[in-house]
Amino acid sequence: MKASQFFVSTLKDAPADAEVVSHKLMMRAGMIKRLGAGIYNYMPMGLRVIRKVEKIIREEMDAAGAVECLMPVIQPAELWQETGRFDKMGPELLRVKDRHGRDFIVQPTSEEVITDIARQELRSYRQLPKNFYHIQTKFRDERRPRFGLMRGREFTMKDAYSFDRDVEAAGRSYDNMYAAYGRIFDRFGLQYRAVAADTGAIGGDRSHEFQVIADTGEDAIVYCPTSDYAANMELAEAVALLPARGDALQPLAKTPTPGKATCAEVALLLGLPLSQTVKSLVLATDELDKDGAVAKTQVWLLLVRGDHELNEVKAGKVEGLKGGFRFATVGEIDAHFGCKPGYLGPIGLKQPLKIVADRTVAVMSDFVCGANDADFHFTGVNWGRDLPEPNVVADIRNVVVGDPSPDGQGLLAIQRGIEVGHVFYLGTKYSAAMNATFLDENGKPRLMEMGCYGIGVTRILGAAIEQNHDARGIIWPDAIAPFTVVICPIGADRSADVKAAADTLYDELKALGVDVLLDDRGERPGAMFADWELIGIPHRVVLGDRGLKEGLVEYQGRRDEAATKLAVADVVAHLKGLLKL
Repeated sequence: MKASQFFVSTLKDAPADAEVVSHKLMMRAGMIKRLGAGIYNYMPMGLRVIRKVEKIIREEMDAAGAVECLMPVIQPAELWQETGRFDKMGPELLRVKDRHGRDFIVQPTSEEVITDIARQELRSYRQLPKNFYHIQTKFRDERRPRFGLMRGREFTMKDAYSFDRDVEAAGRSYDNMYAAYGRIFDRFGLQYRAVAADTGAIGGDRSHEFQVIADTGEDAIVYCPTSDYAANMELAEAVALLPARGDALQPLAKTPTPGKATCAEVALLLGLPLSQTVKSLVLATDELDKDGAVAKTQVWLLLVRGDHELNEVKAGKVEGLKGGFRFATVGEIDAHFGCKPGYLGPIGLKQPLKIVADRTVAVMSDFVCGANDADFHFTGVNWGRDLPEPNVVADIRNVVVGDPSPDGQGLLAIQRGIEVGHVFYLGTKYSAAMNATFLDENGKPRLMEMGCYGIGVTRILGAAIEQNHDARGIIWPDAIAPFTVVICPIGADRSADVKAAADTLYDELKALGVDVLLDDRGERPGAMFADWELIGIPHRVVLGDRGLKEGLVEYQGRRDEAATKLAVADVVAHLKGLLKL
């Protein structure tokens, strides 16, 4: 491609609404243009990256035995009503009506549609396993779209769905997709981690996220540097930090703590480590009657160590809290504790409630907690002596750096990541809801076992830039760069030799299948170089009249601090070596 035939449109400064690095650089590099909140035009330079991402995905999905199809963006609401998600998805699901008043949705994902296809087409065990995928536009009506392609409303996603005859076969399909995703992300040239994850609203009971490592990532990735353990923060297991409960050595005492409502303030006042305090969090669950009104409310007290934080996802897995919970109201707190928040604790309750202690709290002794009296805390608190054993002991906290790894192989570390892929084992969640069955060897109907597997195609662009950039602009990995090599002839409009050498190099690289761009716009060197550094082309070759007279050109990789002089005769071989051609 020649630059004069392409569309190159760069900006010196990013628009004011661009927040994160990837958003700023994609706008400045002319890869996207904002059309509306969370909705972007993909300009030619950005679209080339998207197409390269899609090509790698297609090649690896096809190689893994998946079959491509294409499902519509607009889907009938009836399918979503079958699974209950038409109501459960909430405002992120964009609902529309046609001219006849019939309900439709703008798809955020396609479990319902693909399950409908499967129940019509996959009748026999002989047709299984089967894995369908498509690359299609999705829409989620984010309350506050931000960060460009990282958190937009309209985006492109590859989603795949496997159908199997039993759990064992579904496990093989899951493992097959997990391995394919590893090959995909390896080919992208990005640093990533596959981490165990919570299944969330999609459901199922086996799940891994593929996270691109980036300091600006929204997600916390927990891993053990000396083992293979890795999980996201929502799922990472927090083990008890004490091997067993110690003996009670202190008397229970109601200690004045005037104006000290936080664990940190109390610990400082009493000259104790924060790890000796216990934090109280009050939740409530509501039982509804047949008309949807609240018939009964249960209040819960969750206890975590003062230097730890509650993990709401883990709390939501505690029996009794699985159906959903909320934080208790001021009135509910007063009714059970007789005190305002900041001084709450499990001793001297006005009404009984259920107490859930984190694993570490359950083995603490001589700890400090609220006294249910403003400006007072209890010190020297011990289970069994001063209060009953907790109703439930569970892992309900976030892990912290230095916690023991659950596999016993070292200590945990935490880094930031951007989720760009996710694989789920769904089981029969959707096939049961939509009666997607097949006939087994005995002619009996059985529910299909399902898996689903997604990659955020357009999100890959933002994640790649967040991981790979510098003060000059984007640094694309070779595999997904809009162009792999750019040829920059200096003064080609004034020198026939420079033009001829540039054209010859361009033709040679094209003949080798290199995705090469020839900048024939006639720009000054500084402007030319600034454009390609901003856009992030990995390899640059500069030809000038003076260098050619000496038989030399300049090569510079996008990460290189300085150019390297090469003989004209050697430049193609040099690029072939770098590009592994």
